[in-house]
Amino acid sequence: MDTVSAPRPTVGGRAVWLRVGFAYLAFTELVIGLWQMSAPRSFYDDFPLPGHPWVSMLPAYNEHLMRDLGGLNTGMGVMLVIAAITLNHTVGWVTLLGYLIYSVPHLLFHVGHLAHYTPVDVAGQVITLGISVIVPALLLYGLLRTPRNGSHRW
Repeated sequence: MDTVSAPRPTVGGRAVWLRVGFAYLAFTELVIGLWQMSAPRSFYDDFPLPGHPWVSMLPAYNEHLMRDLGGLNTGMGVMLVIAAITLNHTVGWVTLLGYLIYSVPHLLFHVGHLAHYTPVDVAGQVITLGISVIVPALLLYGLLRTPRNGSHRW
């Protein structure tokens, strides 16, 4: 029975890396999501930094869309926090799969729409969005290689 309350694995090398990976993804999603929800116009105009308008170079500003996406990113961040804390196999697997279903098309869209950006912003987008696919893919690989009974060491 694989539930959220299932025994957590003992602390080992794999557990540390899984926690660090989940925590990194959670942090980025929470920062972005909370920014989008609390100050959608600022996010649209200034993400990732003032003077580097990655979002405003794309379709017109839509407060509703910014707030909704912020809520989704914040929700994903909360799920990643729960996965980092519990290290539950099913919670982690489902959360990472959902994250990849979002992050892969997000990367592909941006890679196809880089013509109007400076070289620094192109590199920044490709690197950061690439990391948003590579990290969860590696975490998912680590989870899939881990036995699901509660007695193993990660």
